[in-house]
Amino acid sequence: MSQSSSPRSHFEGNGHSSNGHSLPSQTQVFDIASIPEIKIPPRVLMGAGPSASYPEALRAMGANTLGHLDPEFLGIMSNVGTMLRRVFKTENPITGAIPGTGTAGMEAALCNLIEPGDEVLALVFGYFSNRMRQMAERMGAVLTVVERPWGTAFTPEEVETALKGMKRPKVVMVVHAETSTGILQPIDEIARIAHEHGALVVADAVTSLAGCPLLTDEWDIDVVFSGTQKCIGAPPGLAPITFNPRAMDAIRNRKVPVQSWYLDMSLVETYWGDQGSGGRAYHYTAPSNALFGLHEALRMTLIEGLENRHARHEMHSTAVMAGLQTLGLDPFAQEGFRLWQINSVKVPQGIDDQMVRTRLLKDYNIEIGAGLGPVKGQIWRVGVMGYSANRSNVLLLLSAMEDILADLGHKVEQGRATEAAQNIYHDYDRQKKAKEAPIRLETQHNEDNVGESIPSESVAQGVAHQD
Repeated sequence: MSQSSSPRSHFEGNGHSSNGHSLPSQTQVFDIASIPEIKIPPRVLMGAGPSASYPEALRAMGANTLGHLDPEFLGIMSNVGTMLRRVFKTENPITGAIPGTGTAGMEAALCNLIEPGDEVLALVFGYFSNRMRQMAERMGAVLTVVERPWGTAFTPEEVETALKGMKRPKVVMVVHAETSTGILQPIDEIARIAHEHGALVVADAVTSLAGCPLLTDEWDIDVVFSGTQKCIGAPPGLAPITFNPRAMDAIRNRKVPVQSWYLDMSLVETYWGDQGSGGRAYHYTAPSNALFGLHEALRMTLIEGLENRHARHEMHSTAVMAGLQTLGLDPFAQEGFRLWQINSVKVPQGIDDQMVRTRLLKDYNIEIGAGLGPVKGQIWRVGVMGYSANRSNVLLLLSAMEDILADLGHKVEQGRATEAAQNIYHDYDRQKKAKEAPIRLETQHNEDNVGESIPSESVAQGVAHQD
């Protein structure tokens, strides 16, 4: 073809080609000076996630990058696995963190176990349990779907009835903490029933891990996945996950390869675990700096202690709900199955959901979660998770909600919400002080100026991580 026969499309520098037609904006003159340096505004993250990150995690992520097979990095990765096993309450060798958010963990869990034609039971009672159903459907599963109204939990009897109606169930999918509704779904009995029917259990623990009891081995759950950005206190970007030997046997005995090469655990395990004299096999380039952050967040989690951490989440949930109910905001989640980490309340009649959330963000730098799907505009989801779960955040939110709701005409008694929360904290402090009161022996002399004894571990941790 001669040069004269080609269409004219010379760029004139004014957003048009020489033939007069408009060009895509990316072809215009680009001036890097027009893009400013990012300046991240302060935010009080009290939504459904992410929560605030530990300063230790953020500092670690700013360190220089290490190669994915660097001996120092492999040691850090091994420590991450060790700490995750403690947090998951498991001895599973195949325990680590998948690159990606909790949804990547969900996909890794399901695509490794499900083959086309496998019978799968989906327990759908919220947005994320429905996401599991959608994924299984794309993987070619033959689905049995049992649904419950959003804001309620399944009974073991419902699961048993569904499994009895299936021929050869392969996988039961259940969300432990349904972030969209604030429901904590008991899963120990579900796991027992599933195994009696020969099925594997996949549990979504994105919001529950490190925030409330999760006993992977004791409850005999085959695969559990989570995210780093909720109760663990690291930025989003990694999905902690654990596979028990029964699940790994199912993966190794598949009839067809895992549909995702990247998430194929039969390949990933050769990188996560030392293969003896062969060492570790390269599978993908690990996000080293993200793992540095997770390492430090897990370290802070275990320094605090899981039981202490669970108690902290329960305390702040009790306080924030006491305040919100004083404002006339009724709980949405079913009584007896409410999450500590996500406190869902109904939007009062006549109040604009989005207007309240916008005011919180604009005037107070506070983020809370909106309702999803069928409850959009009907509920608020208030998160108290990880590093964000502290008194100052709870009291600031309640004070802000008082002001905003009063401005919008909602009946509010100023100061009552924060007072209700403070009463919870005062009760907690009294109980804690009583438990920690020193025992004085009768033979002990009552000397003046003996000083104050401070445990060395408290000094080492500083005051930043107190309640």
